[in-house]
Amino acid sequence: MSETNPVNIAAWLPIRAQQQPDRMAVAFPSGRDRDGSTRYTQLTYRELETLSNEYARGLMARGLTPGMRSVLMVQPSLEFFGLTFALFKIGVSMVCVDPGMGIKNLKKCLAEAQPQAFIGIPKAHVARLILGWARSSLQINVIVGPKFNLPGMTSLARIRRIGAAQVDLSFPETSAEQMAAILFTSGSTGIPKGVVYTHANFVAQVEALKHAYQIEPGEVDLATFPLFTLYAPALGMSAVIPEMDFTQPGSGDPLKII
Repeated sequence: MSETNPVNIAAWLPIRAQQQPDRMAVAFPSGRDRDGSTRYTQLTYRELETLSNEYARGLMARGLTPGMRSVLMVQPSLEFFGLTFALFKIGVSMVCVDPGMGIKNLKKCLAEAQPQAFIGIPKAHVARLILGWARSSLQINVIVGPKFNLPGMTSLARIRRIGAAQVDLSFPETSAEQMAAILFTSGSTGIPKGVVYTHANFVAQVEALKHAYQIEPGEVDLATFPLFTLYAPALGMSAVIPEMDFTQPGSGDPLKII
């Protein structure tokens, strides 16, 4: 596979990991140092490629197959990066909803998407169980969070351990026309609508950004919308995630972002 003609954006990750294995791929705020400055946890390109491969193989071993749809309700984090690229790699369509759309709309959106898998933080799983989100279609549930587990769910830590032991498990081929994601609008101007993205859509967006802004590998990207940060590793940039509440961008502290 050539760098200039990828099938999906995840195909760029091993290329970048080979070109610049020790360069920072993503940095995420993880607390504060004694002087009050923000502490960041980082992943190099090699580490991000390894993490996404382990997640991908673990999810395949758990039963996720190409063509399935999986809800991803994970806060912006290193796990978010690894899981998104993992889903792309194994041909599972990512279903993303904006929690700000409200509980009623959220339930309708998930009923419309009919996901077979649900990958989320504990709070999302508790809400799913209480409110009956996608109850008729879900088959596989993965919980993301340290020391958290609930009956009938598999922890992401276990998924990773399984994947790390499945080094010979190859990924299925995906096509450019294959559905990569269903992204629901916020519903701020009406009923939330699910927009289907193919792998070709994401690839075209990466190419458009690269040519419009003359982006070169080695640059640094600061994005205040989490999904946009996925383009940075594909472009060979380092993605820095600011310390802010992404569900309420207007409340962000400009000094922290600067």
